Amino acid sequence: MSASSSWLFLVIAGAFGLAIGSFVNVVIYRGPALWGLAEPDSPRGGLATPGSYCPSCRAPIPPWGLIPLASFAFQNGRCRKCNAPISLRYPIVEALGGLAAVASVATFGLTPGALCAAVFLFTLIALAFIDYDIGYLPDALTLPLIGAGLTANAFGLFVSLKDAAIAAATGYAAFRLIGYVFKKLREREGLGQGDAKLIAAIGAWCGWTLLPATIFSAAAITLFAILIAGLRGANIKRNQEIPFGPALCIAGAASIFILRYAPF
Repeated sequence: MSASSSWLFLVIAGAFGLAIGSFVNVVIYRGPALWGLAEPDSPRGGLATPGSYCPSCRAPIPPWGLIPLASFAFQNGRCRKCNAPISLRYPIVEALGGLAAVASVATFGLTPGALCAAVFLFTLIALAFIDYDIGYLPDALTLPLIGAGLTANAFGLFVSLKDAAIAAATGYAAFRLIGYVFKKLREREGLGQGDAKLIAAIGAWCGWTLLPATIFSAAAITLFAILIAGLRGANIKRNQEIPFGPALCIAGAASIFILRYAPF
């Protein structure tokens, strides 16, 4: 494959990822209410209908207002109808979707592995933002992600099916045990079932070899985020619940690429 062709495929992958990132925004916004995890002030609709609308005035967004990144820039980050500010999260998620697709193709080439890795990353993006927003990791995303990882590795795309199954089972069991012990000692939830299902999903995709490093990295990321928040003046209470899902998603995303180059 020539260098020009490689760049062309990366550009196509980026455009595809930006579009998927736009849909991921819909999942993040509408999914929790659709799955009964949040009660918004007004109905948000399903994942397919109604069409996109302004969350503030609920005015329908025309097709030209749905171009990833560009529409946000052209509208100066505001709704053309009511002038309400558009959250910076929307272009961030779109950009992450584009980056996920480009990184997948650049790492795995034009292969089924690249497509599967992109799906894995798109789902992690949605899970990270949902957990950050509401403190829940929905079964509607984590359970299919476990199944998808085991299916991908039934064809040996990332690790062997045996390694994937062991990692999914042991990761889930370990997190449930830690959560149980924490609750007995502190009389409150520490690690929830959503975290256990997410680590099971990461294990199903990446296998057991990287699982300890993934968990350690996620813990380090969470502690670093707490430190930064404290330095910025946030009042973090001792018993405050800190979502662990976003850090697990970051560490899991890194693991899928480490697998490509690791000597094991």
